[in-house]
This record gives sequence, structure tokens and C-alpha cells, in this order.
Amino acid sequence: MAKNELKILAAEQKILSNIYFVRGLRVMLDEDLAIMYGVETKRLNEQLKRNLNRFPKDFMFKLTPKEFENLRSQNATSSWGGRRTLPYAFTEQGIAMLSSILNSEIAIAVNIRIIRVFTKLREYALTHKDILIQLAQLEKEAKSNSKDIENIFLILKELVAAQGKPTTRSRIGYRRRDEKD
Repeated sequence: MAKNELKILAAEQKILSNIYFVRGLRVMLDEDLAIMYGVETKRLNEQLKRNLNRFPKDFMFKLTPKEFENLRSQNATSSWGGRRTLPYAFTEQGIAMLSSILNSEIAIAVNIRIIRVFTKLREYALTHKDILIQLAQLEKEAKSNSKDIENIFLILKELVAAQGKPTTRSRIGYRRRDEKD
């Protein structure tokens, strides 16, 4: 693997580690994005407030105290110091929109990389969705097969039990003269 590929992989891994699942959406927090863009969170949020009309609710939202606490507990971050305000969470579309208000070379390059990671996540989810559907079908088939197998075993058990018992049926066919009844 080339050195450049390793750098890309490391950058993608860093992006993935900063994607959270909140309100059923994959989002990134303003603080993490600011670090990636090489700006202060305060400056990112100032630009955001100047351009709020570009960010509808499906692009960006502010976390509730409970959501923020859940994220902090999941990531084992310290409650000492830190933020005084709740963070903004940006969806993939919101992150794309950020590149229009943070018009720097770094912001554009980072946004391209982030959008590519989100695209890979979507493709990965679609691939796994197909696999999950196939597994569900196999499970359904296995359940119906297991009922058939149970029935086969019941019949086999009956046959084995019946084999030990003497049969009292009369003989069918011709007898030789030297045979007894």
C-alpha cells in the first residue's frame, strides 16, 4: 500500500470516528468539523449564524442536552471544562453546504473527503441491507425445513419403535408345500 493511500485511509478513519447517529441521522458535530477545517468552533458557528437561511432543519440542528449527554457518555469525554453551548449537528447535506460558507482550500478538500466517506457509508449500508434480506429469507426457509425435519424424525421414531414389535399380519402370496403356517 502506498504512503498516499495510507494517509487517505487514516483521514477517512478519522472522519468515520466523528460521525454519530442522532435522531436517526448520520451527523458530524460543529466542534469536530472545525478541527478538521482548521478553524475555531466559535468562528465556524459565527459563519453559520450569518448564513442560517442555507441550513434548513434537515441540514443542521442543535443537539438537546440529553442528546449531548448521550454522546459524551458514549465517547467517555470529560465533563470538566469544555463547551458552554450545545453543539450543532450537521447532516451530509449540511456539511456540503458548509463548504459554501467556509470558502478555504482546506474546507473544500476536507468537505470532498467527508462527502466521499458518507457515500461509502451509504453504499456499505445498501450492500449489507441486501445481505440482511438474504439472511432473513434463509432463516425463513430453515424454519420451514426444520418442521419438515421434525416430521421426518417423528416418522422414523415410529418406524424404529414398530420394528421392535412382532407383526401379526397374515402372509400374502403362495406357500410352498413344505412350509408350515
